[in-house]
Amino acid sequence: MMTTMIPLIEGALALMVRPRHGQQDIASNRHVGKQGQPAADVDGARWPRLLLTLSLKLHFLHMAGYDGEKDYSWIEKVRSGGAVPYLEPENCSNGWATPTSDNFMVRGPNYLSDKIKIRGGDYLLEPLGFDWIKGPAKVSEILRNANHRVRRAVDDEIERGNRPFVWAFNLQLPTKDNYSAVMYFVALEPIQDGTLMDKFLKGDDSFRNSRLKLIANIVQGPWIVRTAVGEQAICILGRALSCKYTSGLNYMEVDVDIGSSIIANAIVHLAFSYVTTLTVDLAFLIESQTEEELPEQILGAVRFSNLNPVSAGICDLTSDVDAVSLPPLLPTRLWRSIGFGFTSLPSQGSLEPYANGNLHGEDDAKKDENWFSLKPRVEHA
Repeated sequence: MMTTMIPLIEGALALMVRPRHGQQDIASNRHVGKQGQPAADVDGARWPRLLLTLSLKLHFLHMAGYDGEKDYSWIEKVRSGGAVPYLEPENCSNGWATPTSDNFMVRGPNYLSDKIKIRGGDYLLEPLGFDWIKGPAKVSEILRNANHRVRRAVDDEIERGNRPFVWAFNLQLPTKDNYSAVMYFVALEPIQDGTLMDKFLKGDDSFRNSRLKLIANIVQGPWIVRTAVGEQAICILGRALSCKYTSGLNYMEVDVDIGSSIIANAIVHLAFSYVTTLTVDLAFLIESQTEEELPEQILGAVRFSNLNPVSAGICDLTSDVDAVSLPPLLPTRLWRSIGFGFTSLPSQGSLEPYANGNLHGEDDAKKDENWFSLKPRVEHA
């Protein structure tokens, strides 16, 4: 639409700058007076009009792009603005990427009757950014700060007349330096009424806690971590962990406190000991629980690989939690020794991390619910 409007605008502007009495005919390099007769001087009025024409043309080209499409260069700036770079998924060491949706299994169109999962289709949201950060206290409510780089970029787009909506998932790691891995996704079109995304945004915390699902896939990593986590596992986040939902006119942020679960705390401490050797895919989606909501669709996914704790950016956006009141953290060596205890588990794992990998016949109605809060299996004689 904007492409067809630009010629009309240019035509209207051309009428504004056509030669008039006392102005110069640029084509003939002559001054034009009344009835087309040469004039003795130039009144100089054409220069403000020419400048106005140029500025308006540049404005519309900036808003529409040279091909008539919206300018999404701001997304690329946000993607490359974090502490670690945005790279290709096949080679993203100490960086992040967007993995293919085929890596994840979701509930198919007839899942409630046949329990068949299918490979994830197109993502509903565009990847926007990734923050690998740490702070003096637990980092939360990032997008409430108008000076944060993602919030600032979104606010700038709103001033240009666009309406992006950002989803942020902040995984707060239970570490001494309060590391957080924050994943940002963006909806570039209005969210349709009645969709699961719309219901999630308008719903209460109880609804959100029962629906927000994480699929975790360990792509590469030590055997001990793959055994503890499972090669691919699923979890309803709000049932297993403490989740805080913060929303604004153009964003929804979910702060996930991994330290709120003893089991998750132990697993993440173990994994953090090997973080520089791990490649992990994480997908976020809203679980479909009725036939009308099927098949499931993934909101967005992120791959991060070989993250170096030294590369983390410093964030001063702290929560209201007093760092002194947090429970003491065990030394890394002790957590690693706990992790080695997993090596004695049977192949299915005492934590029973639920595989998400079969296309057919997988009954995960119970398995999806509470992966991180599962208790170790007690073996009886």
